[in-house]
Amino acid sequence: MSFSRILTTSAVALGLMAAGAAAQDIQLKLHHFLSPKAPAHTQMLEPWAQRIEEATDGRVKIEIFPAMTLGGKPPQLPRQARDGVVDLVWIVNAYAAGAFPRTEVFELPGVHKGDNAAVNKAMLAMYDDYLADDFQGVVPMFQHVHQGQAIHMANEEIRNPADLVGKKIRIPSRTGSWVLESLGASPVQTSVGEIPVALSKKVIDGALIPFEIIPALKIHEVTGYQIEGPQGQRLGTTSFSVLMNEAKWDSLPDDIQAIFREVSDADWHAEVGQVWAGADAFGIKIATESGNSHVQLNDAEWSAFEEAMSPVVGRWIEDMESKGIDGQALYDRAVELVDQNMATQ
Repeated sequence: MSFSRILTTSAVALGLMAAGAAAQDIQLKLHHFLSPKAPAHTQMLEPWAQRIEEATDGRVKIEIFPAMTLGGKPPQLPRQARDGVVDLVWIVNAYAAGAFPRTEVFELPGVHKGDNAAVNKAMLAMYDDYLADDFQGVVPMFQHVHQGQAIHMANEEIRNPADLVGKKIRIPSRTGSWVLESLGASPVQTSVGEIPVALSKKVIDGALIPFEIIPALKIHEVTGYQIEGPQGQRLGTTSFSVLMNEAKWDSLPDDIQAIFREVSDADWHAEVGQVWAGADAFGIKIATESGNSHVQLNDAEWSAFEEAMSPVVGRWIEDMESKGIDGQALYDRAVELVDQNMATQ
């Protein structure tokens, strides 16, 4: 073979190698705030990233950085994604106060009725027409809620709203604060990680948190009662999002974008709901096995809570209207879709 033939052949081979490398050289960083041992990491984020990698035949690789290892604090995660500091983030929407007003509808009491999958699928269905304006500079990959805010009490069983009057209860969000105010309790703002110490030192009497947090924070050691509605209803919930930097998303080839959408479809949103429901079931199991009381209110007791909390929805709708947002339409559509999803699952 002539030298010129060798050069030509080598150039072609190198070009093919370079093209192949370019086709699979999409490296993405996903940053979040929880431990790498948390169910959200091991049962949701890791499987999702693996499915993206497999569906793209290795062209996309997502490296996950838990526990804020890339710096900053949890409320800064949305800004990190918008600014391109990282490619992807998993966030608690409420940590960035006021940043996601429309999406807040799913946190209201009466929208989440104990079925995570139904709510998650409603979030997906409502995105284009109702929620998209919340997400400037970022693109949601998927959104979800947890199983909902149960009442955890250190020393007192709660059976009706009057039992909460004057009690100091940790809140998860501003809507959680409104819920407690409607029940006559005194909302106390503290981070999730500070709850055990606050309970043990009697800074708070209880907390609004899901059951899934119990094992990680050993909530069962500083509480005696876990309380929810007769069919697992809770006092609202918390919404989460996996977000990608918009410029990064726009830079992805069309076929890669399509794969992200296929992997993150309605079935995935339902599966995420089951992940969080399973973690919640494990949490309450830990509590009851350690001797705590799992209190499930009867229908009449729960109705009293629903009646007391009913002004929260009107308060939220008025707040949305003050921002130029049709809160009534958001609420009505969210309830409609959640009910439809619950009826068909």
